[in-house]
Amino acid sequence: MTAESSVPAEAESKPQGIAIILFSGDLEKTWAAMILASTSASLGMPTKVFVTFWGLQTFVKPEKRIIGKNWMQKALAALARPGIKHRKMSQLHFLGMGRWMMFKLAKQYGVSSPAELLEIAQMMGVEFVPCLMTMDMFGLTRDDLIDGLGEPVGAASYLADVASGLAPIFI
Repeated sequence: MTAESSVPAEAESKPQGIAIILFSGDLEKTWAAMILASTSASLGMPTKVFVTFWGLQTFVKPEKRIIGKNWMQKALAALARPGIKHRKMSQLHFLGMGRWMMFKLAKQYGVSSPAELLEIAQMMGVEFVPCLMTMDMFGLTRDDLIDGLGEPVGAASYLADVASGLAPIFI
């Protein structure tokens, strides 16, 4: 222990919250990130989710179908529809059958959907932060994204969160 603090030195070095990087837009990975974020917040831990690449597509408003400014950005959106309700399984998709089975099992066992978990996490103060570089690359604007997201930042902000003591989690 230091003279200035009554907290043991080993406790000072332990993570005091989590910083998730959600780079995937796959259903099961989105689900896992929402479970971890909402659980962390329910435990009173500071929680940030840095959303980048395909993970950012999850946070596009449901009414947006084609996003982007040029034909390549629009083509990517057409091939992989954005929005939390349009996530597909990374494996075992089987033309939507895998997704249907996951939601059926979730309902049977009382597991909240990713959209419900996102809403819960936001109400509990989880900070969802969009990646500015990804927004630029995909031609996204703040108007394309759901309400309640933090200011877009670069990767250096995520690294600063980790350096400040938040435990990194990569999904």
